[in-house]
Amino acid sequence: MIHHLRRGVAICALSAGAAFAQQANISIGMVLEPPNLDPTAGAAAAIDEVVYANIFEGLTRFGPDGAVNPGLAATWDISEDGTVYTFALRPGVTFHDGTTLTADDVVFTLDRARAEGSTNAQPGLFANIVSAEAMDELTLRVTLDGPDGAFLFDMAWGDAVIVAPESAESNATNPIGTGPFRFANRIEGDRIELVRNDAYWGEAVALEAATFRFISDPNAAFAAMMAGDVDAFPNFPAPETLAQFAADPRFSVIVGSTEGETILAMNNAQAPLDDIRIRQAIAHAINRQDIIDGAMFGYGTPIGTHFAPHNPNYVDLTGLSAYDPDAARALLAEAAPAGLSLRLALPPPAYARRGGEIIAAQLREVGIQTEITNLEWAQWLEQVFRGRDFDLTIVSHTEPMDIGIYARPDYYFQYARPDFVSLNETLATTSDPAARAALMVQMQEMIAGDYVNGFLFQLAKTGVANAKIDGLWENSPTQANDLTGVRWTQ
Repeated sequence: MIHHLRRGVAICALSAGAAFAQQANISIGMVLEPPNLDPTAGAAAAIDEVVYANIFEGLTRFGPDGAVNPGLAATWDISEDGTVYTFALRPGVTFHDGTTLTADDVVFTLDRARAEGSTNAQPGLFANIVSAEAMDELTLRVTLDGPDGAFLFDMAWGDAVIVAPESAESNATNPIGTGPFRFANRIEGDRIELVRNDAYWGEAVALEAATFRFISDPNAAFAAMMAGDVDAFPNFPAPETLAQFAADPRFSVIVGSTEGETILAMNNAQAPLDDIRIRQAIAHAINRQDIIDGAMFGYGTPIGTHFAPHNPNYVDLTGLSAYDPDAARALLAEAAPAGLSLRLALPPPAYARRGGEIIAAQLREVGIQTEITNLEWAQWLEQVFRGRDFDLTIVSHTEPMDIGIYARPDYYFQYARPDFVSLNETLATTSDPAARAALMVQMQEMIAGDYVNGFLFQLAKTGVANAKIDGLWENSPTQANDLTGVRWTQ
């Protein structure tokens, strides 16, 4: 789509001071380790899971309920024609290196993100910006090429956080933001440590320090939680053990929804998957509920297109690609009478590794052989996401409302049907809610009818935490472990 501060390990472990310190630090478990720490130059969800709202902030930000709230912009005005946004930045904001945030930093950030050769993973967020101008130190004017009802939403993404020219090039290894936590240390393969930013412009956070510890193995994750080596695992990789945690008063189990459309992605530009009949056969060979039950132990909602079921504009299109092995065999007999063998590349998350084995068995039942390759996250990003060297892969797309990726010709599954691109361009310039809803319905129907990918399920957010921890997000409106409201209760 991803080693800790040991609590109370001191000679004075039973003293009142040690007890207080124990409640000021937190250790968070994560499945995947981020490849770098710059959310403006990387596609891995694990980057945002560490830095979003903690280290870096944007003009706007997502709240735990998915609402778009003010961030570094305290207020904004929108011109009557919807093309000019004037932002009033908060005064007294400083970056972690002591430099002051000004409108020039925002101009730099937006120009950098939309420049030719930009390494930003979501260039579409900035494509409709005509200009960004600093009117004075705390006033920013952004002009768009047309009205855009999603602009404030787009500016809340992790890819749109504000960075400074003095530190932008080193953010991958030494992230410098404006958030309530500062980067302290990283031990690759093990952990990332943050400490409270006492110069933060906003309300001070309760935690003094936070450690993100990387544990990809589900059994190891279970053992770490049980032993207290981690205090919380917001995206717990062993859902089969949740009942055990729920029965233990030391823990709370937090089950919610995510923006993670989990798909069997197909390389649409490469034979034989450039044939819609092959893609349709694969879709009909998949039993979604078996995957949800076998890989996720029942946690997950079936989807038939790339859209979150909790979105008010979601259309249930699962029937279009319903499990029908006889239909799959008939399509294959027509399109690939000599048989078919495909490469299935699997990244580390349990949903992919477990789900991949189940899908391979389902495809085998209709006559499709698969060669499974397990890839580490960095390998997957290099070979599959950037290199597009794959036939099939399984991944959760955790960015919010990201159906627009299907309009990108360079995107790894290589779809970009011109009709879809046109719909996406129209959506970008449409602000009327009813018109936007109608466009999103058409877009969902088009990619479902083209069987672009095998749409599997919406990833559930299954978390486990020490029962004394309060403030973790129940749902994931974006890929984040926002610690700003987290505290120990005693």
